Amino acid sequence: MHEVNRLLEIMAALRDPRTGCPWDREQDFASIAPYTIEEAYEVADAIDRHDLDALREELGDLLLQVVFHARMAEEAGQFAFRDVATAITDKLVRRHPHVFGTARVATATEQRAAWETLKAAEQGREPGGEQRVLAGVAHALPALSRAAKLGRRAAAVGFDWTSFAGVLAKVREELTEVESAEEQGSATLAEEIGDLLFSVVNLARRANVDPEEALRLGNAKFERRFDAVERSVRSSGRRWESFSAEELDAFWQQAKAAARRGA
Repeated sequence: MHEVNRLLEIMAALRDPRTGCPWDREQDFASIAPYTIEEAYEVADAIDRHDLDALREELGDLLLQVVFHARMAEEAGQFAFRDVATAITDKLVRRHPHVFGTARVATATEQRAAWETLKAAEQGREPGGEQRVLAGVAHALPALSRAAKLGRRAAAVGFDWTSFAGVLAKVREELTEVESAEEQGSATLAEEIGDLLFSVVNLARRANVDPEEALRLGNAKFERRFDAVERSVRSSGRRWESFSAEELDAFWQQAKAAARRGA
């Protein structure tokens, strides 16, 4: 705990009204929030790259964000870092009675259901009861993550497809509606694309695939293959604009073939 206490002391010094850092003193919850989100993504990026040295550093940066928010709250007389730590430790114990009590669960699926039941009880409602089922799904979440969470909440009360094939059929239906909207020059094209994306997120959920992780993998694959296309363009000595779409696609297909061969 010495290191944590030292971090808290440093944060207090940075925020000192007389001797602290001018930039740190000027910040508030709203101005710091984007940095908090950015640091969380950098943690995820280090994990994706399997870079444990970077992960250690990024987790420190994320912890700093927690300390920063807690310090500002303490200055406002609302709560302190110890209250944040106490709240989460109490919640973990409360929501894991199968670890810290006598309850028993056999699978992760059962645990998720039990978690939602305990959460509902804490909020003074029945699961799926008076409070809106989708209440509390933060609007500030990235749209993809929020779509996944909305889908899970709805599924928890039985509002779900009965099979993977059912979701796949919904994806095809939404794709058809996108095609129709595009052909008609419809002003609802953005809405239809949104419906398609939402249905794809639910397809991922039914397949037990994290859509954020799946898209990160897709982004990484695109980046690798586009880099190969770029290398082909550079080695040709020609400019990008001199290539036809067909020629660039040929480079793309070469990159795909090379990836399959493990080249």
